Amino acid sequence: MKEAGWQRVTQTLSPVYNSDSRVLILGTAPSAKSRESKFYYGHPQNRFWKVLAEVTGVDVPQNIEEKKALLLSQGIAIYDVIKSCDIQGSSDSSIRNVVPTDLSEILKTTGQIPIFGNGGTAFRLYKKHQEKETGIPMILLPSSSPANATWNLQRLIEAWKSQLELYL
Repeated sequence: MKEAGWQRVTQTLSPVYNSDSRVLILGTAPSAKSRESKFYYGHPQNRFWKVLAEVTGVDVPQNIEEKKALLLSQGIAIYDVIKSCDIQGSSDSSIRNVVPTDLSEILKTTGQIPIFGNGGTAFRLYKKHQEKETGIPMILLPSSSPANATWNLQRLIEAWKSQLELYL
């Protein structure tokens, strides 16, 4: 029997990438809002799209098609570290019983591109489950989640830009 508040979440979103992708950004798992909106970083308070728009010098995308276009036109691939897990709500700190995603198809298409982790949980889980297999060390980015309140938008933009601009 499941404990109250826990649910098993399975990745239903496809990765976004193509042969022109120059970096791969991995989150942990889609939030409840992302699952509801059927695309990554769907919570209106998540700063992912604002940060990427600033880093790449484009307008903030407003819908899924614009988000995919931003990613692919700027050489950015996205996916998640987790294929399935138990979680309470959308709290990364509650994640347990992780089954990692398989990154091999993405890397077959993109080649050995730099991999970035959107936050500490993605970083820790990638190091534990995927780094040995890919042979690519992950570069930690501060989380774009609204739960990461110690990082304001400008500070996030500066941190992400300093890491990503070398590759984009």
